[in-house]
Amino acid sequence: MWTCEQVVGASLNVKETIGLYRASTLAERRPVDDEERFTKMLAGANLIITVRAENRLIGIARSITDGAYATYLSDLAVDSEFQGQGVGRALIQATREAAPQARLILLAAPAAVDYYPHVGFTQHDSAWTIKGPATV
Repeated sequence: MWTCEQVVGASLNVKETIGLYRASTLAERRPVDDEERFTKMLAGANLIITVRAENRLIGIARSITDGAYATYLSDLAVDSEFQGQGVGRALIQATREAAPQARLILLAAPAAVDYYPHVGFTQHDSAWTIKGPATV
């Protein structure tokens, strides 16, 4: 069985969290080889929910929120060994409960485009991005 809890990003073990990103395939699109930058990503998010199975980190939802209007769910990562067992759904639900008035917003990874409608998201056709100079 696994447990879901809200944590402070700066308290996470960076190497363990990078390991989860690699096990979930999210590492393909995140700067996991730049530990300093990755550490800043964790510390800068003001809403992080984790899932652990017997003290092993198996899932994370890393978000930025104002708590009232918008929550940007930047990362949703579930260890591939635990995918399909409700971990992602639990992470999304806990994120929504932490900021219940806020709209939940995300940019889907290409491999996850079909997952999000299944868990209640609707596609928005006018999202825009500007890539940073050092995007992965």
